[in-house]
Amino acid sequence: MPPITTDPTLLILTAVLAYLLGSVPFGVVLTRMMGLGDLRQIGSGNIGATNVLRTGNKLAAALTLLLDGAKGAVAVLIAQWFLGEDAAQLAGLAAFLGHLYPVWLGFKGGKGVATFLGILLALNWLVGLAVCATWLVVALVMRVSSIAALLAAASTALWMLFFGDGRFLILALILTVLIYVRHSANLARIKAGTEPRIGQKKQAAVETEGPSSAG
Repeated sequence: MPPITTDPTLLILTAVLAYLLGSVPFGVVLTRMMGLGDLRQIGSGNIGATNVLRTGNKLAAALTLLLDGAKGAVAVLIAQWFLGEDAAQLAGLAAFLGHLYPVWLGFKGGKGVATFLGILLALNWLVGLAVCATWLVVALVMRVSSIAALLAAASTALWMLFFGDGRFLILALILTVLIYVRHSANLARIKAGTEPRIGQKKQAAVETEGPSSAG
């Protein structure tokens, strides 16, 4: 963790604002704006891009993916620019928690992969790109989005060591643990051999959200 140099009051304000930004449910907003219905009543009911894609609207899914990633990156970059590294990492954590547990939706949010990647890209774009590449390679080989997301998240610490940047190692470990917690149902299906493959149609899927279908 970086040394705490920012005034505590500003850190609290940063955390609150970053949480509120992270809690914006772009998937729900976009599907309503585009007349696609209530996302929480579609497919798995999840608010991420995977479920948006089940509406059949690829543009809405792509925009959800980008915006869910952007809110994590924007929270980090603004805090870093105006306050410093300690505020940036706190903002990243708060935005991530906002996406996972949004106050606007009764604290029932997405699984956080897109927001996680946005945070990584803002903190160190090389690490972020490496984790994205890890997801892509695993997804292409194994054709299971949840496995790709989980292995990509787990690889973050290794990529940080590879690029010699340990500034946000503790933050990365916390976010990775939260991703695994949010994917507990996926882990159970992986163990049972019932986790759907990428491209497989499923009426009531409860899938992961990876970089190409992130929540």
